[in-house]
Amino acid sequence: MRKPMIVALSLLAAVYGTSAHAESPAATWTQKIITPEIALKAAQTAKAECQTRGWQVAVAVTDPSGLPLVVLRDRYAGWHTLAAAEGKARTAASWRESTSTVAARVNKPGSAEQAIKNLPGVAMVGGGMPIEAAGQLVGAIGVSGAPGGDNDDICAKAGLAGVEDDLAF
Repeated sequence: MRKPMIVALSLLAAVYGTSAHAESPAATWTQKIITPEIALKAAQTAKAECQTRGWQVAVAVTDPSGLPLVVLRDRYAGWHTLAAAEGKARTAASWRESTSTVAARVNKPGSAEQAIKNLPGVAMVGGGMPIEAAGQLVGAIGVSGAPGGDNDDICAKAGLAGVEDDLAF
């Protein structure tokens, strides 16, 4: 009598233990992050694009959380371009879209999102873009110092294009 009861309890535990475990959320997750070497390549490519146009800029590349991995500055780029480039990359990472897109939405009169412009470290001007690979955010790039956010976008896009093949997975 004891043996069939142990078998029955074991089966119940296996069935209910498995289904309960399958329904519970994972306790950890995995994320791919751009390497410092590829971040440097993106920053150098963006900076080189701006240099060919005669623009002195700073470029920051961050991890997905917005923490800087690489920051480069042209010799004559103003001191403010460093903080602006980091802010643009941080903002693009946080909102997972370009700062031009976020700024267009946030700066509309009556926008419910206008308050985010006042958050520390947020940059609401073009030049920041998320870096994605296989649909996953792996980092972000920010460029500052070109004449206008649209021109910063040109250089940021060049940085993304420069590492596109490296990020294919």
